[in-house]
Amino acid sequence: MCKVPVALAAVATVLILNSPGAGKSPAASAAKSKATANAAEGPAVIWRPPEDITSRDLFYGPGGKAHEPKGTFTFEKEDMQGSNPKFDVIDQNGVRWKVKMGNEARPETAASRLVWAVGYFANEDYFVPVLHVQNMPRLRRGANLVSADGTVHNVRLKRHLKDEKKLGNWAWAHGPFTDTREWNGLRVMMALVNNWDVKDTNNSVYQVHGSRPEQIYAVSDLGGTFGPTGLNWTQRGYLKAYRESKWITKTSSGYVDFGTPAMPALNHWVGRRIPVADARWVGDLLARLSPQQIRDAFRAAGYPPQEVDGFGSVVEQRISQLKGL
Repeated sequence: MCKVPVALAAVATVLILNSPGAGKSPAASAAKSKATANAAEGPAVIWRPPEDITSRDLFYGPGGKAHEPKGTFTFEKEDMQGSNPKFDVIDQNGVRWKVKMGNEARPETAASRLVWAVGYFANEDYFVPVLHVQNMPRLRRGANLVSADGTVHNVRLKRHLKDEKKLGNWAWAHGPFTDTREWNGLRVMMALVNNWDVKDTNNSVYQVHGSRPEQIYAVSDLGGTFGPTGLNWTQRGYLKAYRESKWITKTSSGYVDFGTPAMPALNHWVGRRIPVADARWVGDLLARLSPQQIRDAFRAAGYPPQEVDGFGSVVEQRISQLKGL
């Protein structure tokens, strides 16, 4: 069964160490710690058994068809965080979406679906080939990707959930799930999709309210995937690089090492020395997905048919290797 720690003090510590305010004065840190502890409510969760794995819809992903973006969108504000240009829009129903442009849109959409398919948490991401935005100003980043009439192409939209609030970030090295099977399984998933960008600031803790409050631990930025094993700003979602990358680099004494993330990426140890039993466990979950489900994840990301099959074949080969460990 999944180990679910409920010590809010530990949760608060992780959030403080990884929040933008880390490194401030002791008084400021103490105040932040108290505020975080008060904000955290319910158990911490990193994985939930995917009992419907064989029927999960990997084309529409966690949000399903019901949450698919459609209708009219109005510009709200530009987001200057991260390396890819982003901005927020509001749709005709008042739902806020974060639009990401650039070469992370496709791989992030596909990766979020595969991670979610085996029980981990992922944002409600959708790939949109053509998006028309009303009241679109000239952006400080990515202005060359926007047409004069406010049209942008090949973007990822992330839905903002009203009952969910980001509390902060969590660290791979000292989070509350460290050394659990589920934590190791997530490390395997990062290797499966060649996520070289596993820095702690790409991990988020969300407070979910409602009838069952809980803190969700997720990898919230999966844009650096399906390309080379190491730092590369241009080949994200690049089939040739993904297919030719080194997958399993070493197995010995009950542990397995993966090629992703490669040095000098931050937290490059995330793909190293993972218990074989835990890698095989997540491989057994992945093996329950059909070839169609796997390819649906890439179809959802707007890849052309030949690349959909190419990415799907590599994923299937890697799953087979996990089961054979």
